[in-house]
Amino acid sequence: MAVWFVTGASRGLGAEITRAALASGHSVVAAARDPRSVHAAFPDAGGRLLSVALDVTDAAQVQAAFEAGVEAFGRIDVLVNNAGRGLLGAVEEASDAEVRAVYDTNVFGVLTVTRAVLPVLRAQRSGHIVNLSSVGGFVSSAGWGIYTSTKFAVEGLSEAMALELAPLGIGVTLVEPGYFRTDFLDSSSLHRVTTAIEDYTDGPAGTMRMTAEQVNHGQPGDPVKAGPAIVSAIDSGRAPLRLQLGFGLCRLGRGEVGRGAVRARRLARGRRLHGPRRRRGAGTLAGRAGWGERGARSPHPAVHATRHSRVGTGSSDAARLDMSSSFSADGEPRSALYTMTV
Repeated sequence: MAVWFVTGASRGLGAEITRAALASGHSVVAAARDPRSVHAAFPDAGGRLLSVALDVTDAAQVQAAFEAGVEAFGRIDVLVNNAGRGLLGAVEEASDAEVRAVYDTNVFGVLTVTRAVLPVLRAQRSGHIVNLSSVGGFVSSAGWGIYTSTKFAVEGLSEAMALELAPLGIGVTLVEPGYFRTDFLDSSSLHRVTTAIEDYTDGPAGTMRMTAEQVNHGQPGDPVKAGPAIVSAIDSGRAPLRLQLGFGLCRLGRGEVGRGAVRARRLARGRRLHGPRRRRGAGTLAGRAGWGERGARSPHPAVHATRHSRVGTGSSDAARLDMSSSFSADGEPRSALYTMTV
């Protein structure tokens, strides 16, 4: 069995990943700002769970948490960078301090934790890094510009690391969740800009502020199913570079990203939504990334050999993941895309 190191493990997807890893027989170093919350969430975990205090923006605390995990279990096999912070507001409204706070957690925190763990993974010549991205990692929207820019950064870092670490026997997977019933939209995770500009109130950014409150805890995705899906993917030994979870994401992979941008531009200009139909994937983010056609190749070396697969995560088929195209014949990681409805 493997040893998992999970950040942000006390609630949300982090807690469900921790629960699924324990249920699969793994040991878990569960890191959270308040380790008592981890004990409260998993009172019967026994010796296979080590809870550690961790603020990912504190390099000394990161190193101490990692060393405690190695001392307890002798190794680390899977790192899950799950801890995150959100910011809701128009880009112009966000102050430097607010932007830096999000980047400190979502980007620099990921880098700090990864740098602490990688020496052990390299020495082992094995292991896996799981970086929690988002649907906002490949398409942005009004009100989420600062947050999604951090996820764009995580996507780029992860693509590069997948290429750099593959020769050392270490895998990298980006988990791109859609809309899940977690506490991400609660004030504990999502911060709002302190200075709102009136010109944005009646526009898309202002509307998004109201929408976020209305949909909180009513999102379609079930985090209880997402945890086992992620653990099953990693346990398979053939996890893809990108693992999308949630309703509707397969449409984004087939060109809806680009069409959504067209809709936004038409609305902003006061035009009707429907225009001439375009060939699927043509001129869109999906088309440029090689997602528009099954098996199409992208000129970008890190994005090729994509494959769409909708896999349900009910009790009967939660672990049925076909990831045979995740690696090329020479072992180089491919950006295989798997969309699972959970």
